[in-house]
Amino acid sequence: MSFYDELKVMYSAEQIRKRIGELGAQITRDYQGKDFTVIAILKGSYIFCSDLVRAIDLPLAVDFLGLSSYGGKTETTGVVRITSDLSKPIEGKHALVVEDIVDTGLTMAFLLENLKTRQPASVKICALLEKPQRALRKIDIDYKGFVIPDEFVVGYGLDFDERYRNVPFIGVLSKK
Repeated sequence: MSFYDELKVMYSAEQIRKRIGELGAQITRDYQGKDFTVIAILKGSYIFCSDLVRAIDLPLAVDFLGLSSYGGKTETTGVVRITSDLSKPIEGKHALVVEDIVDTGLTMAFLLENLKTRQPASVKICALLEKPQRALRKIDIDYKGFVIPDEFVVGYGLDFDERYRNVPFIGVLSKK
């Protein structure tokens, strides 16, 4: 018995692996000949991002940006904090933001406004999950893994109070 046996599997490790391969192939086609930086949004996207960059067959840079809006809860507080900034400028570069989940859109809207001030050549979004029923701000996601219903999910980098990130699939956390 494992600590995550109580989770209901939404997407298996195999389904995730297959979808990331498809996303990687699409990004490879779209970014041919471009100088681009993949920006992993910490902490949730680090597993997704590491698998995604290995599926992209191009030279690229990777940087990290820490954002927080949940504060240990299952509902966003609506207040977004930068907890760790990029290590290098993105001015004139094509930026690909890699996020674990876009639900209310508030965090991503904040991030896009922030990145725009840094004068990149372009900014596109790659999100593993989108939860459109919770959207308060419409966010156009250029590369989308899966659209999910309004359930609280964990695993594959997504957490509840810093736990469950190491679960190899995306699962629904029971309301207990």
